[in-house]
Amino acid sequence: MSRRDIYYWKCDRPAAFHGTQLRGDADAEIEHQLEAELRRHFDTHDIVLSPGAGQGNHLTWNAEVDGKALFIRVENGPEQDNHLATESAVLDRVRATGVRTPLVLGCDASRRRVPFAWQALERISAPDLNQWLKQGTLDVPRIAFSTGAAVAKWQQIELDGFGVLDADLRGYGSTYSDYFHLRLDEHLAFLVQRDFLTSTQLDEIAKAIEDHRSLLAISRGCLVHKDLALWNILGTPTDIAAFIDFDDAISGEPLDDLSLLACFHDAAFLQQAFAGYQSIRPLPEEHGRRFWLHLLRNMIVKAVIRVGAGYFERDSGFFLIGSGSSGADLRRFTEARIQLALSGLRKGSEIDGL
Repeated sequence: MSRRDIYYWKCDRPAAFHGTQLRGDADAEIEHQLEAELRRHFDTHDIVLSPGAGQGNHLTWNAEVDGKALFIRVENGPEQDNHLATESAVLDRVRATGVRTPLVLGCDASRRRVPFAWQALERISAPDLNQWLKQGTLDVPRIAFSTGAAVAKWQQIELDGFGVLDADLRGYGSTYSDYFHLRLDEHLAFLVQRDFLTSTQLDEIAKAIEDHRSLLAISRGCLVHKDLALWNILGTPTDIAAFIDFDDAISGEPLDDLSLLACFHDAAFLQQAFAGYQSIRPLPEEHGRRFWLHLLRNMIVKAVIRVGAGYFERDSGFFLIGSGSSGADLRRFTEARIQLALSGLRKGSEIDGL
């Protein structure tokens, strides 16, 4: 299928929120078929599979193939989507900029031999940085600076079109404004229907976005990760080993990735990330309001996912919820960050108020 009409896959895919619910062991039949396919692809019988630790949309396995450590991702959604092949190409492009990503050692999204898409990646022996953050051992300023610098490096990749990428790494949209507004009305209506936003809040948000439409008139897109968060970064408490999960990457606008960091972190983190970014390349004009505009759009999407997938009913064992916190705390944070983004956009505030 095409992702032409998708703003963000997790909530806009035909099988909305697929893979976001709690689930048991991966389907045994998928594992059996996957093992046979890996034997064929790598031309070996020396393969051992074990459950992986992925927290995203995909089923995951760890694999030992001829003694080499691999990480396997499987997309088994009913849409028969082939986007894992596109993401594999993005990983290669990002690595060429000097930002470490896992090597792609195999990928087949055709579904000709098995009824799912699969991707075999180099397995990097480091946990995601969110684990160190929850343990209180992460060197936050150093990691934030390094993250901002990495964003600046991969945003040197310019792309044709705007929005979600096709197999040729071109955005499906003809203008960035078209992509930014894609499904926006649906997202806002959903949040009102589910009593997360009031009708008055919806009108205020829609007006603020319309009042700043001119900020979306960009002539060329750059690569944007679109799911930038500590659980998509591997490493030690002080150093980044690799950036992962570019499945939602788009051709977009520089402040989008930086605003994604603000979906989770405070002003001190963002100040370091901005400094890291500016150590590589300058920020665009009116970057302040662009930042708030994209934070608002991204928090709307985060809210849709969190409401639709029941994240507000989870406990601190869930990766999105901090130690000692609850789903109710996540809801309050989500509500507050939407209002903060709306206020910052209207006033043109500095990021100090995060």
